[in-house]
Amino acid sequence: SCRLPLRRSSATCKSWQSGHLLPWDGCQMLNIKGTNMTVGQEQQASMKEKQDVEMHLAMSETDALFQEQPETGNQYLEDTLLRSYLKTHLPPKVLEEVHEDLERFGKRLQTEIQPLSWECERNPPVLQQFDAWGRRVDHIHTCSAWRRMKEISAEEGLIAEAYEKRYSNWSRLYQAVKLYLFSSSSGGFSCPLAMTDGAAKVIEALGTPGSLKNAFDRLTSRDPKKFWTSGQWMTERRGGSDVANGTETVARKQLDGTYCLYGLKWFTSAADSDMTLTLARVADAEGQCTQGSRGLSLFFLRVRDEEGKLNSIQVQRLKDKLGTRQMATAELWLQGARAELISAEGRGVAAISNMLNITRIHNVIGAVASMRRMISLSRDYARKRVAFGKLLKDHPLHMQTIARMEVQVRGAFLLLMEIVRLLGLAETNLASEQEQLLLRLLIPVAKLYTGKQASAVAVEAMESFGGQGYMEDTGLPVILRDALVLSIWEGTTNILALDVLRSLAKSQGRGMAAFLSTLQKKLELAAGTEELSPAVQRTREATGSLRQFMAATGSESLELAARDFSYSLARIYTG
Repeated sequence: SCRLPLRRSSATCKSWQSGHLLPWDGCQMLNIKGTNMTVGQEQQASMKEKQDVEMHLAMSETDALFQEQPETGNQYLEDTLLRSYLKTHLPPKVLEEVHEDLERFGKRLQTEIQPLSWECERNPPVLQQFDAWGRRVDHIHTCSAWRRMKEISAEEGLIAEAYEKRYSNWSRLYQAVKLYLFSSSSGGFSCPLAMTDGAAKVIEALGTPGSLKNAFDRLTSRDPKKFWTSGQWMTERRGGSDVANGTETVARKQLDGTYCLYGLKWFTSAADSDMTLTLARVADAEGQCTQGSRGLSLFFLRVRDEEGKLNSIQVQRLKDKLGTRQMATAELWLQGARAELISAEGRGVAAISNMLNITRIHNVIGAVASMRRMISLSRDYARKRVAFGKLLKDHPLHMQTIARMEVQVRGAFLLLMEIVRLLGLAETNLASEQEQLLLRLLIPVAKLYTGKQASAVAVEAMESFGGQGYMEDTGLPVILRDALVLSIWEGTTNILALDVLRSLAKSQGRGMAAFLSTLQKKLELAAGTEELSPAVQRTREATGSLRQFMAATGSESLELAARDFSYSLARIYTG
């Protein structure tokens, strides 16, 4: 049928249904079997039918797909750099087991998890504040796909793998690899996993006290029925990273030794989580609180009780975000929420630092995974899309653009692997002092730099699809929107650049010495390969310039240059 706007009489409608006619704009039927017409009328009708057929054929052609959809297969098998890295570094026995599991996981991502990801995007969480009878319920409705992601996370051991330590110091790296593969297909569920991992790390660092053993076991469980996710409630009404001056939540001690928390948590991601770690100020007998970071303590609380009722928490609203819409982020009023003090009083910031390090590493994982996803799709599209008489892959300029993005993601991937390798050593007490100092420095460096890389690569890769890259139903804009948050969450670029300076100052120069010493060893190793000589020379020159800058720059000027300085550390070490 012709898709023209029509005004039809009842007689016309009957003719339309019988298939004899394509009427237009109030005109009556032109050709009905059994109806006598003049020669002129027959000629006019014949011409009209010919036009209708031609229009129908033309519109049928425009309905056809002119461009092939880019697709990816088994993400593990297609990632040659990942497989090469694992083959180079893992012990043979570990590699054998890991390879088999990752190949299976890659197939599951392709066939089961990726479709769930799209369902999470199309069905974001909804807040129901009241029931039919006017009672306040504050229920956050999530889609079945989101709930299934939680089950899959447990089944795959995406948190458990790091804490079971089946592969000793390689367990953390193996977990990071699975999270890297999972991230771009997770439908946003990688975010609650980051905070869950961070919470488990904090509890482990505290020695897993008896009152928290159940929580730790659930956070690291492989049983979907037992598995918990955790939130990280730090941001309040004043917002930002300045938690020392921005935290207003008050904790009042009860006769049973627990605390009741009162305050507004202004930005709480994964608000549907089972538990959370949060900061608050303990009030003394007179109701007074110590200000600044010395007044902050760390608390554990269950979000709901066994019956699903909120723990004296009121959900004010869900945030309307640019991206990560799949996940519920909320403003929460704590109105006497029962909590347990788990840090020494006034040592909350120090206690939660383990969580921040883990979530920042997860941020790096998300950034690298996002870049890899976009480039993989762009590469596949270049093998299918024909423009100006040949495939995109046969246009040198197009391939140069993809190659430059590929260099970015490969460097970021290797930086990520270096960090999780060092973390694995530290968690099994195998890291030297130099390796521990290097890890402390590289975490903020990698987080700030890969966050910026991910946004830039997403924009560049989107452009490689032309106008299709801008179409919402291709799924490409989702990747861009979700990537933009990576330079904001867990500390903005400037905040992290200042953290880099703090790390160097706190180590009294030992952190920078560890950085430069490690560089020197890597360059000496690379110098033995003739093909790498030009790159080795450039890296040595860059390192020399870095040394000169540090020697000639005072502390005030260094703060002004903190961002560029941190970028230089990232680029040199990645190189």
